[in-house]
Amino acid sequence: MSTRLKKCIWMTLLLFLSAVVLGGCLYPQELKMKNQPDDEVQIEEVQNSVQAYWQDTGVLPIQTTEADTPVFQKYVLDFNRLIPRYLAEPPPNSFEAGGVYRYVLVDVESDPKVKLIDLRLSRAVQELQLRVNEYVRTKSPHLPVADHLGNGYFTLDEEKLNLDQPPQVTSPYSGQLLPLIINQEGQVGIDYRLDLNQLLSSADELEVPENVDIRHLLVKVSKFVPAYSFPYKLEDDRPVFIESWNTKN
Repeated sequence: MSTRLKKCIWMTLLLFLSAVVLGGCLYPQELKMKNQPDDEVQIEEVQNSVQAYWQDTGVLPIQTTEADTPVFQKYVLDFNRLIPRYLAEPPPNSFEAGGVYRYVLVDVESDPKVKLIDLRLSRAVQELQLRVNEYVRTKSPHLPVADHLGNGYFTLDEEKLNLDQPPQVTSPYSGQLLPLIINQEGQVGIDYRLDLNQLLSSADELEVPENVDIRHLLVKVSKFVPAYSFPYKLEDDRPVFIESWNTKN
């Protein structure tokens, strides 16, 4: 057998063995990803466990938060109360299991429903808040604002904050980019007017009381809550900010 033929045989064997080894390494991870339940299934499982816990104990399995915690971040689920009797383990997409979502409750007084906070959006807001706080602490007592959006809300000055581009996050509702803004108290948050406009224009019949926070419309049509945002009311068929000095986000 020639030397050249031997080399070809060895190369073929090496390629075959490499494929087997790599296939054996990748398969479990691919299988895990394929078999992981989708968000709706995980939410339903948690919803059922919350309902059972509530019926048995008369209280909700939530963490203790400060009284002034914004409404969409206030009722965070405490999985330690549900595991193992009502739930085998935290859902794979939850923060507690290394996922990107925080599980919360809405409508806690009447009909508690499980919803999600996307922690990637939360981190973006918190990082920008730190940058704003540092600017006020070290450079100027005045907020780094640009344009006034009305009722005590402003866009942020990118140059003063050394930002390469406008601060934005991807909407969990529509997938479009939403701006990060600030109120006159210095709180950074997400502006959901684009999503609200889209929802209001696409709904055939949607009764919205005046002077009511219309962010709850987003909660009704989605598995997400608009955490780290600001309250809006409907005025002349469009969403406008409720005065920042009267509300918390």
